Amino acid sequence: MTGNGSGAVRTDQARVIPPGSTVGILGGGQLGRMMALAGSAMGYRFVALDPAEDGPCAQVADSIAAGYDDREAARELASRADVITYEFENVDAGVAAMLAEQSYVPQGSELLYTTQHRLREKRAIEAAGARVAPYEEISSEAVLREACGRLGLPAVLKTATGGYDGKGQWVIRSEAEIPAAYAELSRSGAELVLEQFVSFRMELSVIAARSSLGEVKTFPAAENIHIDNILHLSVVPARVPAAVLEEAERLAVRIAEGLEVVGLIAVELFLTEEGELFVNELAPRPHNSGHYTMEACRTSQFEQHVRAVCGLPLGDAGLMSPVVMVNVLGQHVEPLVSHLSRFDGEAARLGAVPKLHLYGKAEAKPNRKMGHVNVLAPDTAAALEWIRGTGVWS
Repeated sequence: MTGNGSGAVRTDQARVIPPGSTVGILGGGQLGRMMALAGSAMGYRFVALDPAEDGPCAQVADSIAAGYDDREAARELASRADVITYEFENVDAGVAAMLAEQSYVPQGSELLYTTQHRLREKRAIEAAGARVAPYEEISSEAVLREACGRLGLPAVLKTATGGYDGKGQWVIRSEAEIPAAYAELSRSGAELVLEQFVSFRMELSVIAARSSLGEVKTFPAAENIHIDNILHLSVVPARVPAAVLEEAERLAVRIAEGLEVVGLIAVELFLTEEGELFVNELAPRPHNSGHYTMEACRTSQFEQHVRAVCGLPLGDAGLMSPVVMVNVLGQHVEPLVSHLSRFDGEAARLGAVPKLHLYGKAEAKPNRKMGHVNVLAPDTAAALEWIRGTGVWS
């Protein structure tokens, strides 16, 4: 095993990568940045492979500026790291497979291959014993029209690969929209999937961690609120009955174990008015809806991910304080920084403690994720009142 750290220790079950070793990250965005910051506090070194020379992770860790499909750069990453992980699922699965042969990638490439493709992902979720919304593979406009008739309208047409934050999807509300929806989404050449529209009361997510030793822990479920398909708020504890939270966490454990996850898996769920839970999507990495763990939990999702892939015992994932995470988009940065630079009597009155995290992105474009704020408070109502009172997100 190569690498500039202290090397890997093999046990009967898995490799233990001790503090002092080097963790390689495929991807150098904000998730890699926060992973490196958490792991550095534990004594790990980090090196990231990312096309951007001054991306968020490159500001706090060593970096290799190259495309995700650059195999020579990937080999360099392998030569400098004792263990390799990834910070988002759209890295090249072929490169991940090559690295799994040449270096230690405890997550492997199979989970990446599965979660990069919605059809494969749905089949894997079903195989793990969880429910997804009824769906059909779409190969032509005629097939789409027939599928809309069977599943009913509205229905959601999605590209099988590459979509995020609402991109790569079209909610078809009438038969008249079918030609335009098919023409728009089939343009990229990606396979398509049609999902029955789930009328949901709430969106939830649970982040589960499974270590290379097989230990599994879940973080408390988050209630997620989106605006324009971009996550706006994560409210924890989620405002649902305890039985729903317990079932959501059970589903996350079932999926983590069924897919033999190593590291984190974010399980996004729809809760219907009837109290049923449907799995919407998976993300095999730290997740935006888990940022609340950075101050509100005994162990953050980023530390937990490092522990999991390095074969260390998982940390306590218990909640220490009610919290609301609010995303900071490009249009929010200037008014938020101005607000936080002054004494905030309202925060003191409410007992709210806002914790700002900015990602180091060079340009604050509208709707671009630039950071987040974790608002700790005696209860989530007080945290939400502070957020509304700032006027930043109005």
